[in-house]
Amino acid sequence: MRKFWLIPLLFFLLAGLPLRCRAQEIHDTELYARAACLMDADTGRVLYSKEGEQQMPMASTTKIMTCILALELGHPDEVVTVSANAASQPKVHMGAQAGEQFLLQDLLYALMLNSDNDAAVMIAEHLAGGTETFAEKMNLKAREIGCTNTYFITPNGLDAEDSYGVHSTTAEDLALIMKYCIMESSQKDMFLEITRMPSYTFWNQAHTRVYNCTNHNSFLDMMDGALTGKTGFTADAGYCYVGALQWEGKTLIVSLLACGWPNNKGYKWSDTKKLMTYGLKNYEYRDVFDKKELPEIPVTDGIHEDLGIDEIAVTPVVYGASAQEQSLWLLLRSDETVTVDYQIPDHLEAPVTEGQQVGCVVYRLQNEVLKEYPVYASRSIGERNFAWCLRKVEEKYRQ
Repeated sequence: MRKFWLIPLLFFLLAGLPLRCRAQEIHDTELYARAACLMDADTGRVLYSKEGEQQMPMASTTKIMTCILALELGHPDEVVTVSANAASQPKVHMGAQAGEQFLLQDLLYALMLNSDNDAAVMIAEHLAGGTETFAEKMNLKAREIGCTNTYFITPNGLDAEDSYGVHSTTAEDLALIMKYCIMESSQKDMFLEITRMPSYTFWNQAHTRVYNCTNHNSFLDMMDGALTGKTGFTADAGYCYVGALQWEGKTLIVSLLACGWPNNKGYKWSDTKKLMTYGLKNYEYRDVFDKKELPEIPVTDGIHEDLGIDEIAVTPVVYGASAQEQSLWLLLRSDETVTVDYQIPDHLEAPVTEGQQVGCVVYRLQNEVLKEYPVYASRSIGERNFAWCLRKVEEKYRQ
C-alpha cells in the first residue's frame, strides 16, 4: 500500500517553513508600559518603540546617571559628610544622620541596590556642592550622550518641577543613558560590578552604625545573560525600569516608563521579559558591507606623468576604512533589508589631491542612516596647462 499520507504531511511541513523565517511582530497593546523602548546596545539603534519619544517622569531610574557621574567625577575612597538636607530625604532612605561620614563607594551601593534617596543627595552635594549644580552636570552629560528630551532636576528621581520643566526623560533617552553606562563610559566595568552585586554591607566612618543593602533588581535572576538594571517608582512616574541583557553576542536594553501603579508591581518584569525575548528571537547579526569594487573617476582637465596628451586622467578611489574595517555587522530582523547608496560623482574637476574626500557610501535601513563611509581619491591629479601640453607634444614628435 502506498503511503499517500506522506504527501499532505510533506506539504504541511514545507508550507510551514516560510512562517518560521518570518519576523514576529510585537504590538503596543501587548505591553503594560505607557512608553517602552528596546535598543541594540552596540549601535544604539531602536529595535522597538512605544511612545518612545514621549517625555515622562522616570523616578529612580534617574540614579543610573547619578551613579555613572559619581564614578567618573569622584574617587571610591573619598569621604562624604551627610548634610541636614541629605538626612531629611524621604523614604526609601538610609536614615543617615547629619554629620555622619561615609566612603563614596559605599554610598554608590546604597544608591543602586537599595535606591536610597539620601545617598543620592549626599553624592550630589559632595561632588558638585549642591543638587542644583549636580543636576546641571547630569543635563550636560545627557546632551553629550545624545539625549534630546531629558531634563534632570534631582539626583534621586523624586517628582520635581521648576520653571524649566518637569524632571523627566523618554524611553529612548533612558535606554541611551544605559547604553552609555554599560558600553561607553570609562567606568562601565565598575558600574556593572556595583549594579550586579546581590547584597552589600558597610559601616559609617566612625564604625558606630552598619548599613545593609539588597539588590531589588529581580530581573537579574529572571533571564540568562541579565546584565544590570534599575527600578523606580513615584506617584507621578508609576513603576519604571531600565535593564540590559547580553546573550549569544547580542546586548539588548529595555526601558519602561509608567508601567503600572500599585498593585501592579510585576508589570515591569513581564514587559521586560517580553521585549528581551522578542529581541533575542527576531534579531540576528548580518554583515551587510557591500564588497562592490569602487570605480575610477575621470578628472576633467587632469594630468599625471604617465598620461598622453589625448588621454583622460582618472583617479582610483578607496573607502575611508582599512581592509579589516570593511565589514558592517548589524542586528537585523529577517525581513529587514539594508540599502547601499553610492554617492560618488561621475567626474571630478582638476586638480585632485590624494586623500581628498570625493564622495561617500551610505547604508540605510528605511530612512535611517546606519553607517556612512567616506570615499577618498587615491591619486593626485594635477591641472592641465599650456606648458604641460607643449611638453607632451614635443615628447610625441621625438618618438
